[in-house]
Amino acid sequence: MKTQQCVSCGTHNGMHHFEGRTLTVDYKQVARLVHDIVGWECQVCGEIEFDHDTDSAERYSDASDQLLENYFQVMAAEMKRIRRKLHLTQKDAVKLLSGAGHNAFSRYERGEIPPPQALFTLMCLLDRHPHLLAEIQAMNEGSDLKRLLAARFPEQETVLAS
Repeated sequence: MKTQQCVSCGTHNGMHHFEGRTLTVDYKQVARLVHDIVGWECQVCGEIEFDHDTDSAERYSDASDQLLENYFQVMAAEMKRIRRKLHLTQKDAVKLLSGAGHNAFSRYERGEIPPPQALFTLMCLLDRHPHLLAEIQAMNEGSDLKRLLAARFPEQETVLAS
């Protein structure tokens, strides 16, 4: 059996050679399998090093890049589809749902950056329950906050600023 010193933890003969292993590339809740990987694994710390004489590192890196690209494309398409289903402009979507910069939804929909997970979850909920958009609009108008302030501080007149 081929062995070598682990570059991570320093264990003498800790790295054992392997061939034909399947490794997983994952990002958030999605994963891709990369088959026939050749490399070294430390039996002490678990560090994995790809064999330099094969294309394992390149294939693993390419799978990772492709997974990110696919993930961003799918999220972008979903954000756009749901926003359009709700009949919102990008500007309205930012104002109502995210509070981010004025071109945030444009960047999400082009796949330049992923939306925050909480925003994506909210969009998915609105996709399933579009009637909740009216609730969000009412909350953003401040009527709920005005009612809460009036109940908590009845001696003070509470009005909404425009």
